[in-house]
Amino acid sequence: MNDYLIQLTKNPIIQKLTNAMGLPKPPIELYRNNHPWEDRPLNDQSVLISQIQQTAITRTLAEIVVKGGGNPFIENDDAIVEIFNQAGKGYGRLPQSIIKGELPDKLSPKILIFDATNLQKPEDLNPVYSFFHSHLRSLAICGRVVILNPEITDQTDVSTATTARALEGFTRAMAREIGFKGATANIVYVAPDAQSRLEPVLRFLLSERSSYITGQPLHISTQVISDEAIPKTRPLDGKTALVTGAAQGIGAAIARAIAREGARVIIMDRPSEDIPAGKLAAEIQGDLLFCDITTPSAGDQILEMVANTDNGLDIVVHNAGITRDKLLVNMKPDAWDQVLDVNLRAILRVNEKLLPIMKNNGRIVCLSSVSGIAGNRGQTNYAASKAGVIGFVSGLASKVLDRGIAVNAVAPGFIETQMTARIPFATRLVARRLNNLNQGGTPDDVAETITFLCSPGAFGLTGQVLRICGGAIIGA
Repeated sequence: MNDYLIQLTKNPIIQKLTNAMGLPKPPIELYRNNHPWEDRPLNDQSVLISQIQQTAITRTLAEIVVKGGGNPFIENDDAIVEIFNQAGKGYGRLPQSIIKGELPDKLSPKILIFDATNLQKPEDLNPVYSFFHSHLRSLAICGRVVILNPEITDQTDVSTATTARALEGFTRAMAREIGFKGATANIVYVAPDAQSRLEPVLRFLLSERSSYITGQPLHISTQVISDEAIPKTRPLDGKTALVTGAAQGIGAAIARAIAREGARVIIMDRPSEDIPAGKLAAEIQGDLLFCDITTPSAGDQILEMVANTDNGLDIVVHNAGITRDKLLVNMKPDAWDQVLDVNLRAILRVNEKLLPIMKNNGRIVCLSSVSGIAGNRGQTNYAASKAGVIGFVSGLASKVLDRGIAVNAVAPGFIETQMTARIPFATRLVARRLNNLNQGGTPDDVAETITFLCSPGAFGLTGQVLRICGGAIIGA
């Protein structure tokens, strides 16, 4: 759906008037990418990197940047420059050393990375402050900021845990300060010995596929046991995916994105959605399964469909969901039961049937919501169901680690769909502005994130909830 304020930014006359009158600038139209995955997603972009000192992941970080197609600029540290030099020789991407706090003329880096994985005490936050204080103003439109942080465990000493959490607060606040230019900032916690799982996560976060994810923490671990190859392109080749509620909206976008990356998609929706589902199946060469997910036989119907495929089942995306909004005191029992049944109980029933037949190295992704994190007036049923989804993900993830199955959820914020288009204009206008990026997201924002979480490279992430909300003001 069109956001008229974003359309205004394309009008040069409006731009001049806004600048001349000192008015707040309209939101920046985000750079997005819904094309097939590419080998070098950084695409010759300038990447400015700093560290407290050399860390265990310095060499890994160097290889990620140069293999991804980035041009590294390193704040003056000869040892780190040499590591990047060794990594870049084979790719023609030698690093440029710069004086701390200074940039070459007219350089506007697209990406800022700070490796803080060896921080130990609050004083270690000072170099982080200095780096971003000096360079944040120069960050390009729709730029990316990523901070790497040590994972906090029961064995982490108090000083390190304190400082690492302080850095998360710093990142969230910084994300709010750079959102006006369409830029994002996220923090990645890296567990000991998990640096080999960092590359796919950074390739996603630094790309234009993560445009509506900002102010978020991600935790990379070695919990999921997997030896599956990690292709950089067509990551879902040969896999079979089930997407529930796939006929329209976000579900259809998910099905398209997963199919684009090579998966055979089973499009599951109610019989009443036969026309849009049929068109989608023809478009992506997918399989159709007309089934009401709330019926007791839904799991068996899916099993029968999967039995007729050649490859088994690799991916399940629990997307089907409904709303029946009313204030709690006015909510009828039917409205309560319908939402809990579709959004939560059906997931438990279907998953119980599907889990035994899922292949090793599989992926399960569920749709939660920021409403499930923060609550929302008039949505006690919906918020309960979506919070329950988070509990489902947390509870299931630890039970399938040895099979290489990763289980995660996404929590979309305000997404421009046919459903949100029916919201009154004034309410819709306010909802768009209640985030760092000052605009709503798109179904493709959700679909690209889920496609990443379904890929082999997401094996470092499990039991997590990734918000796709533009850094919404509500929630954590």
